[in-house]
Amino acid sequence: MDIHTSLSAHKVSDERLAEILADPGFGNYFTDHMFTTEWTPDQGWHDARIEPYGPISLDPATAVLHYAQETFEGMKAYRHADGSIQAFRPEANAARMARSSHRLALPVLPEEDFVQAVDELVKVDARWVPEATEGNEKSLYLRPFMFASEAFLGVRPSQHVTFMVIASPAGSYFKGGVKPVRIWLTEEYTRAGRGGMGAAKTGGNYASSLVAQQEAYDHGCDQVVFLDAAEGKYVEELGGMNLYFVYADGHIVTPALTGTILEGITRASIVELAGKLGHQVEERRFGIDEWKSGVESGEIVEVFACGTAAVVTPVGELAWDGGSVTSPAGEVGATIRKQLVDIQFGRSDDTFGWMHRIV
Repeated sequence: MDIHTSLSAHKVSDERLAEILADPGFGNYFTDHMFTTEWTPDQGWHDARIEPYGPISLDPATAVLHYAQETFEGMKAYRHADGSIQAFRPEANAARMARSSHRLALPVLPEEDFVQAVDELVKVDARWVPEATEGNEKSLYLRPFMFASEAFLGVRPSQHVTFMVIASPAGSYFKGGVKPVRIWLTEEYTRAGRGGMGAAKTGGNYASSLVAQQEAYDHGCDQVVFLDAAEGKYVEELGGMNLYFVYADGHIVTPALTGTILEGITRASIVELAGKLGHQVEERRFGIDEWKSGVESGEIVEVFACGTAAVVTPVGELAWDGGSVTSPAGEVGATIRKQLVDIQFGRSDDTFGWMHRIV
């Protein structure tokens, strides 16, 4: 892919950038540049460019505003102690976007073009990648996304599509250390059904989860867990995280990918890493009653969740209308988290070949 680069004449000053990187938060600030390329049936992907970050102009009839035809990804780049900048499994994000695009009737961006777009933007904005030390998990969060950009009001796949990448420095997800979260069980709302978009990373899935997430907040919880739409008894995933259940004998169960659960990159990495650490990992349907009774009996000794932003977080309590169960603190999730984060930040050997060097 030929990329034309137009550098910003108004970059954030070094002094202001130092202030931002000292406490970036999450999604609050954006780098000096962004990547864009476009697709039409006649030209395919074309006009790839890196240009100054700024607003984009959309016609009021732009298809994505009316029919939500879009996909996105979330990933990170890390600065290592040797000065290199590396991304975590970008090819897996590229492959997942291809699957999501197929489900949303969008054109597939070739994997090599996806990775190149991310790489080139990071190279141009390398000064935005924070320094990281033990206990400080700052990184550069990357958001590739694709949307229907044709101006029309007919219900059909868009004939003009735009793919972009933006980047934002991110601080540690947990200030003051990793803390157990309280989970609300929604028994009214479901996230996805058979044949739906549950396995695609698309904004509609997140939009549909927000009312249940608000329900969780109203009950003093941090996250919401969804059950399957067909029977309402099998655990699927949280609003944006996958779940793991550690049993007393050391084996781990995680809900199977049934087409209604997003296949997380962190999820897949943990399955592989846990196996290497000696834990048998079982992927199967997992009932909500098994969660409740397993924790109460002591058969389940630990529950944790994972996602790109938080990596791994312990689940301290499951609450529902009329009751709750408390999960004990455990070491399995903490050990897996440390192993994974150490690979991402280059503090331990990447024996899995997960890291991709950009600079």
